[in-house]
Amino acid sequence: MSGAKAISLLVDRWFAENTYHASEFDDLQRLVETKEKQNLTISLALPALNEEETVGTVIQTIKSKLMDEFHLLDEIVLIDSTSSDRTREIARQLGIPVYIHQELLREYGPRRGKGEALWKSLLVTRGDIVVWIDTDIVNIHPRFVYGVLGPLLVNPRLQLVKGFYQRPLKSEDRLQSAAGGRVTELTARPMINLFYPELSGIIQPLAGEYGGRRKALEQISFSSGYGVEIGMIIEIFEKFGLESIGQVDLLERIHHNQTLEALSKMSFVILQAIFRRLERRYGRSLLEDVNKSMKLIHYSEPNYFLEVEELPELERPPMVELPEYRAAHHIE
Repeated sequence: MSGAKAISLLVDRWFAENTYHASEFDDLQRLVETKEKQNLTISLALPALNEEETVGTVIQTIKSKLMDEFHLLDEIVLIDSTSSDRTREIARQLGIPVYIHQELLREYGPRRGKGEALWKSLLVTRGDIVVWIDTDIVNIHPRFVYGVLGPLLVNPRLQLVKGFYQRPLKSEDRLQSAAGGRVTELTARPMINLFYPELSGIIQPLAGEYGGRRKALEQISFSSGYGVEIGMIIEIFEKFGLESIGQVDLLERIHHNQTLEALSKMSFVILQAIFRRLERRYGRSLLEDVNKSMKLIHYSEPNYFLEVEELPELERPPMVELPEYRAAHHIE
């Protein structure tokens, strides 16, 4: 059997065995009992940047169902990226601890980016399992959390579970059916199929709803920006194998549209994150001499003009290597 055929069969089997549906975990009391039998604790970390329109509803929906009514979550924290609106104020009013990630681990220097928030959330949370969901979800439902948790609680082999969903875009008052996921389909999945075909069954590698076991997450490096999701999947795969990754259908996620320029910049840093991991695989430098700035093309009637923006995708080391983390989590 050829290598490509063997990989294709491997992916087909993984897809059949490691793909779940959120409805499998609707019995929340049973999930709580499964958690307690394993003596596990669970943390939810919410990365945020100027999400005052949705963050309150996200927190209230999750907290009321999964902490107050069913004790599935042991803590919820907000990891803010210096929001200029009322995001932090709203979270505090709802009794949620708030951290500004640029103020954590200052000795390592502040950075911008979602990946930075996720990396530092490992420092300030305590759960054996850590779940992240985005705070811009318009149609928030507890399944975005318990759907991700379910596979981790019932399958001890899993180290990371990714959510996937239909992604209609909310643009002003209109909803565009299945118009989301453009960077996934035009950048992430083609690159995965080229260089990491074993991961080609992952439906939405860039989805913002996912979770994993702390013992695994603390061993991997984190891209500081939008490359964090793709980098996390690749490193978990390379360290723990394909069977350590699962995915779950979370039905539908409605979110706000981003401009084409923003998506282009996102793709630029995602490509850097993938090539950084290819460097490690092949032991060759690919990015050292590669351009880290992007020429953006703008139009202001009647002319086009160019603007250059520096967009390096920086990385943080595995959190377990930091003495501050080891001290905070009593690791010798």
